Amino acid sequence: MASGLLDREIAFLDALRQAGLTVSLAEVLDSTRAMGAIDLLDREALRAAFAACVLKRPAHRTTFDTLFDLWFPAVTGDPTQVEGDADGEPSEGGPADPEAYRDLLRALLLDGDEDLMRRFARQVVQGLGRADTAPGRQSWFSYRVLRQLSPETLMASLLEAMLQGQDRGGLAEKVARQTIQERIKAFQEMVEAEVRRRLAEDRGAEQISKTAVQPLAEQVDFLRASRNDMAELRRQVFPLARRLATRLTARRRLGKTGKLDFRRTVRASLATGGVPLVTHHKPHKPHKPELVVLCDVSGSVAGFAHFTLMLSYALREQFTKVRAFAFIDTCDEVTEFFTPGGDVADALARMNAEAKLVWFDGHSDYGHSIETFAEDYPDAVGPRTSLLILGDARNNDRATGAQTLKRLVQRSRHAYWLNPEPQAYWGSGDSATAAYADLIEMVEVRNAVQLEDFVQRILPQ
Repeated sequence: MASGLLDREIAFLDALRQAGLTVSLAEVLDSTRAMGAIDLLDREALRAAFAACVLKRPAHRTTFDTLFDLWFPAVTGDPTQVEGDADGEPSEGGPADPEAYRDLLRALLLDGDEDLMRRFARQVVQGLGRADTAPGRQSWFSYRVLRQLSPETLMASLLEAMLQGQDRGGLAEKVARQTIQERIKAFQEMVEAEVRRRLAEDRGAEQISKTAVQPLAEQVDFLRASRNDMAELRRQVFPLARRLATRLTARRRLGKTGKLDFRRTVRASLATGGVPLVTHHKPHKPHKPELVVLCDVSGSVAGFAHFTLMLSYALREQFTKVRAFAFIDTCDEVTEFFTPGGDVADALARMNAEAKLVWFDGHSDYGHSIETFAEDYPDAVGPRTSLLILGDARNNDRATGAQTLKRLVQRSRHAYWLNPEPQAYWGSGDSATAAYADLIEMVEVRNAVQLEDFVQRILPQ
């Protein structure tokens, strides 16, 4: 029994790694020790113990819970034997008619009892979620259940029952509507969890885990991110900036002394017979450069550019000055839109509405944008400047402005081009990466993990 539980724990932690969570060997050992300190019959205590050992970010909680439920399910087999009576609770075997299920669901949504709703979800999955996918083979589908129950269509009758004659359109209706939406969402998640559990029993948790969870937000490619993915990434900007700043502070503390002062060390060793018992170092002179961000905000890479702009400004304390410039087919400074303490969404909206980013036809023109930047802002790049260019370098077969870019790179302290496209696509179609890669270091930055690694690399020491 103990061996089987340990095997399941190891498989669960390995699934977390495959989903993108970082789980070290020390954390595996901590999780194993934690199992000896709790009541293993208490499933929620086991969940909390594992979470305390391996979870590091709140955004990873959904992935953790989904995989935990696959490896440590609350029930096994066919748990359709549920007690109850006709007063809005599931009864043994349950009704066979979808309309009867809808009536029961309506009563449960009004009551809000999560335990009864979860048991009902198991019942309706057993009754409505099974389908033949091949001769002699069955599978389970959440969409079959939710399509037949259509819980969203119960909103009107649920509102009427909750309000009980109260005036419509006021705060009471707003609260009731939000409560109903949350309960419906919770029920949908219960149905999906029950379907995953049954599939895991049929096919194995390892196989189902590969498709059960969405990629973590920080692993989603910027160019393929949905609106919800980008919203989650924006929420992670400032926590990410804090993590990077904390690591930088620790790095500075560990390296607070400068290079070895060989002359002073040798001179001091004369007092100890030539043995350098004490070393002397030159004073450490931390360098805080200026940062200039020049980013393509055309539709194809807008999400990447917006996220990187926000991260740059979240890290502005690490630089003496931060200036931001955006372009589509011409360039304009957008620094004024990003003020300390300001709302990021408002800043992006103002930039899109007020900045002069279109000159001719609104299609990306890197050459004209680089020329305009160099001509209109000649003092932007200097010997203390770290220059970041953000974009996919897809130039619609227009002039590249390569010579002007070369002068900007030579004038700067550091210069990097962050490209959100996979490196395998560079140079294909209308990509001008071949013209730029010889002039400036081009780095593949497709997701937030790669961006974090890059920012740590360029932060001042």
